[in-house]
Amino acid sequence: MESHPRNQTDQSKQIILVHGPIIIGAGPSGLATSACLSSCGVPSLILERSDSIASLWKSKTYDRLKLHLPKHFCRLPLLDFPENFPKYPSKNEFLAYLESYASHFRIVPRFKADVQNASFDSSPGFWRVKTLDNTEYLSKWLVVATGENADPYLPEIPGIKTFSGGKIVHASEYKSGEEFRRQKVLVVGCGNSGMEISLDLVRHNASPHLVVRNTVHVLPREILGLSTFGVGMTLLKCLPLRLVDKFLLLMANLSFGNTDRLGLRRPKMGPLELKNVTGKSPVLDVGAMALIRSGKIQIMEGVKEITKNGAKFMDGQEKGFDSIIFATGYKSNVPTWLQGSDFFTEEGMPKTPFPNGWRGGKGLYTVGFTRRGLLGTASDAIKIAGEIGDQWRDDIMGPIRNMCSSHFVFFSNS
Repeated sequence: MESHPRNQTDQSKQIILVHGPIIIGAGPSGLATSACLSSCGVPSLILERSDSIASLWKSKTYDRLKLHLPKHFCRLPLLDFPENFPKYPSKNEFLAYLESYASHFRIVPRFKADVQNASFDSSPGFWRVKTLDNTEYLSKWLVVATGENADPYLPEIPGIKTFSGGKIVHASEYKSGEEFRRQKVLVVGCGNSGMEISLDLVRHNASPHLVVRNTVHVLPREILGLSTFGVGMTLLKCLPLRLVDKFLLLMANLSFGNTDRLGLRRPKMGPLELKNVTGKSPVLDVGAMALIRSGKIQIMEGVKEITKNGAKFMDGQEKGFDSIIFATGYKSNVPTWLQGSDFFTEEGMPKTPFPNGWRGGKGLYTVGFTRRGLLGTASDAIKIAGEIGDQWRDDIMGPIRNMCSSHFVFFSNS
C-alpha cells in the first residue's frame, strides 16, 4: 500500500492505494479469499469493522454451538482442520482453526476499519472505499465478503415495546440458558438456532415455547452414523435431486414420525430442492425433536401480538412469558454502504443466481452469498482468486505504476 495526505489543510485524511483487491470483512469468506489470492501471488487488504477476525462467530454465537456439518464440509481452501479435531468442531475449535488459518497465510486485516461507503469511480477505473476514520482506499478490485449474515434481523411485531417482563434479546446476544433458568421463554424462530437454543434452555431448567410460523424440514443430523448432508451430496452424484429428497424424507419419517402432529408442517418441496430454490436450509436435529415429542419444548403458532406480560398467537391463545428470544436470523448489510451498483437486491443479495453470483463486473466480486454455507464460500473464493490472478499477471502491475506516477505523489504508509 502507498498513501499520501488528502490535502494540505487536513492532514488527518488519507488516500491509500492498494496494490491488489480490497476485501470487506474478515470472517471466513474474507480470510478464504485472501488466502486464495495469496496462493496466486496477489496481495490484498482486508478491512474489518470489528477488532478481530470472525467477529460474528466470536461474539454473537451461543456457547454450546457446534458446526452442524462434519468438519471436512466446513474447511476453507488450502488448509484442513487439525486431525485431532472432532467430527463436529465446537465454536471455540472453529475459531482456533480460523486463527491458525490467518496465521498460516500471514493474513493481517486492518481492524476497526468501518466502511462508510464504497463506489466505483469510472474515471480512473478504481473502487473508492471510505472508512469512518476519514481514510479512503483505492483499488481496481472490490471483494464484498461481509456475507449474507452480517447483521441481526428483528421482525416488526405489534406491541413489542409494551413487554414489561424480563429480557427481549436476539439470538446473537444469547450465550447460555443459565441466565434464563426456571423461566418461561418464548423463542421466535424455528431454524437451527431456534431449535438449539430451545434445547439449551431445557438443559438449564427453563421452559421454552418455540414459535413455528411457517413450514419447516427437520432432518436427523446423521443417518446410520453418517452425516445426512454427506449422504445427500453423495447420492446427488448418481441420482436425481427429487429422488434424493424422497430418501431423506423417508429417513426423517423413520426418525421422527409424522412431524405435522408435533406442529412442524413440512413444505411440499423437498429439503434439497427447497434449499436450491429459496436458500432455506433444513434443520439438522441435535436433540430438540425428542424434547418436542416429550412436551419439554412446546410448539406455538405464529405470534400475532406481543403483550405486556407475554404474547397472543394466531390460533387465539394468549400466554405469559418471562423473556423473549428472537432466533430470526441475520441479513446482509451491503445496501447500507455499497453505492452506485445495481448488482445487489434491496435485501443485499446478488441478483445473479448461484453459481454465478460471485462476479459483479467492473472489478466487483462477492463471496459468502451463496446460501450454501462454507462450501459455497470456498467455491467463490477459489473462482475470485483465479480471475483476479489472471488480470493481475496480464495487465495490472505496469499500468498501475504509470497511472500513479502521473496522478498522485505517494509516500510509504508506515
